[in-house]
Amino acid sequence: MTTSIFTPAGEQLSALPAAYLVGHYEFRARLGEGGYGEVFEAWDRKLQRSVAVKRIRDAAGAGLDNATMREARLAASLRHTAFVKVHAVEEDGAAQMIVMELVLGQTVRQIIENAAVPAATALDWVRQVAEAMQHAHDSGLVHGDLKPSNLMVEPTGQVRILDFGLALRIDSLATRSAPLAEPVGTIMYMAPERFHGAAPTTPSDVYALGVILYELVCGTRPHASLNGLALAAAHLHSDSATWTYPDSAGAALVALIRAMTARQPGQRLGSMTRVLQRLDALAGAEGQPPRAVQQPRRRGGPWRKSALATLAVAALALAGWRLAPYAPALVQAAAPFSETQQVRDGLDALKKVDRHGNLDKAAAHFSSVLAHRPGNAAAVAGMALVYAIRYGGDGQDEVWLGKAAACAQQTLRLDPHLALGHVANGWVLDTQGRYDQAFQEYEQALRNDPGNFFAWYGKVQALRHARRYPEALRTLALAAGRFPQERVFADELGILHYEQGDYPAAEQAFRHSIRLQPDAVTGYANLNAVLLSQNRADEALHVLQQGLQVGPSSKLYGNLGNAFFLRGDYVEAVTAFENAVSPTRGAPGNYLNWANLADALLWIPGREAEARRAYARASSLLAPRLARSPNDATLASRMGLYAARNGDKAASMALVARAIALAPTNAYIRFRAALAYELLGNRQMALAAIIEARRQGHPVTMIEAEPDLVALRRDPGYPQTDAR
Repeated sequence: MTTSIFTPAGEQLSALPAAYLVGHYEFRARLGEGGYGEVFEAWDRKLQRSVAVKRIRDAAGAGLDNATMREARLAASLRHTAFVKVHAVEEDGAAQMIVMELVLGQTVRQIIENAAVPAATALDWVRQVAEAMQHAHDSGLVHGDLKPSNLMVEPTGQVRILDFGLALRIDSLATRSAPLAEPVGTIMYMAPERFHGAAPTTPSDVYALGVILYELVCGTRPHASLNGLALAAAHLHSDSATWTYPDSAGAALVALIRAMTARQPGQRLGSMTRVLQRLDALAGAEGQPPRAVQQPRRRGGPWRKSALATLAVAALALAGWRLAPYAPALVQAAAPFSETQQVRDGLDALKKVDRHGNLDKAAAHFSSVLAHRPGNAAAVAGMALVYAIRYGGDGQDEVWLGKAAACAQQTLRLDPHLALGHVANGWVLDTQGRYDQAFQEYEQALRNDPGNFFAWYGKVQALRHARRYPEALRTLALAAGRFPQERVFADELGILHYEQGDYPAAEQAFRHSIRLQPDAVTGYANLNAVLLSQNRADEALHVLQQGLQVGPSSKLYGNLGNAFFLRGDYVEAVTAFENAVSPTRGAPGNYLNWANLADALLWIPGREAEARRAYARASSLLAPRLARSPNDATLASRMGLYAARNGDKAASMALVARAIALAPTNAYIRFRAALAYELLGNRQMALAAIIEARRQGHPVTMIEAEPDLVALRRDPGYPQTDAR
């Protein structure tokens, strides 16, 4: 059971499935699911890189085994940079796996569902896809399933084409549809002839791209109110000449869409070469890109102009992921869009990131900038911070850290002199445990911009993580002088005192944080923890209730569970910890929440198996963090304790010994060591460790409340009076 202190960015001091191996690939998050199988993010242990793995279900039974290999080879032969690189085809029992490049960015589907896209951007994306597909068609491949969810826009603005592993080879002699030629594409983007059993062709790819262009221009797809058979019938019996177009599209652009989406293949533009020619003619005729399209209308309703338009910003994800949509932000239609203001608003939201919804708001602002100009370095840096903070806080998933690192590097390539870019890279390096390099990045950021709030904040964190406490304290004094109303520096001061065992000073700092920002749950969670450390349980519980009045939080639920645990009310503790790991109310990716839940479950009869599963999940979530920061004493001690819970004596003893060697004066590490030794049956080592933990200031109430130490506390060698 662990009572937690939290940083302002959500880092926890003190529900994804466990990773598993297939060959040398360590499967992690599931990125998406389709008709033929699932796509996972995985770690290639041989080449030490992140990859995407598509597992084809029952390939042999579906007739896909040989075809999958053939088409993967063909897709791998494509040299155009828009296509996702195919690394390998592997076997996994009855399934086949296509191992591909892992692409980070936003899908066009997510962008057009939630944000207006300028016409110039829309035409640029369509041109990129047309150029890439021209290359594929010349190589004898058609895609067969072009749609917005298969197009990924990277932070640089480059469009990547996904899901070419099941592409089709053009066969002019084919007289019937092969298994791979079944119409599996999303109905709204399928050419009418596909519904009659025709195999995908170059003109059918042109049709799909034309529908995508229509959706980008109009903010909605054709026949948006229909689905299923009704939608298929509408596709078969209507013509794009009857579709509704906004006045802002212009006659030439409407003519291009109609030419790409003609119902009869013979009347349609027959190749991507012709599409590119028409795009060139469109640009040449108007001399400039068409004027910006109107904001998207509500899907399913009539298209109309409005004095006020709703801008729903893009939800960011890897290919196939479905994240909760960001809340729409109302804007005046007449007001000009300001990239600078959007970035500023995003950074303001990040300053108060533990306020409910602020991380999503920050992402929304940065996303709106990237939808207008994907190469905006400041917005890419902002997204790097969003991803890193999401990883360090409630969303502890390795994918977030990978996305943060990619965006940070991209920012520095876009503008190596941007202070915020160095801040973003420093944040990633700090999260990876590379504190000295992170410190150098923050120093560079401050040389470029001495008044950068995030550079000061990051520098303080890096110094604290590196245990350079005197320097961190001096830096905090300078930062607090520059930003006296920013409560994050009060939080950092409290954490600094807490880590050094000065609980009264930590308490005063956390109370000051609450005075500066009463609606931030971090201050309440931290004040609760420091009060418990001073054996003031009733006050601590009252503070938690004050925090819960602000709103639900995994931090508060976690510490509430600890309060019930200390009282011996394990049923209530489990309820609180279940809230702490809940996807809707808590943080299912936080290993400490799972470990605390497991601790409580152990003491409820009949729930031992659930406890073991919770410990296993905690270990799987902690493992990559410890691998990245092997000299982090806290992580090593926790993993050692979890190993003891699972009966792995050798691993537990080694990890605990490493933790003590790294931080010999840390009372909490000594306490975890004592608990691990007791679980492993080494009473004398447990007694020595618990006595040292008490001498170093570990709260006696927490020792007395630990059920696994009941027998140890009855041992004659256990001190019966407070040794503090």
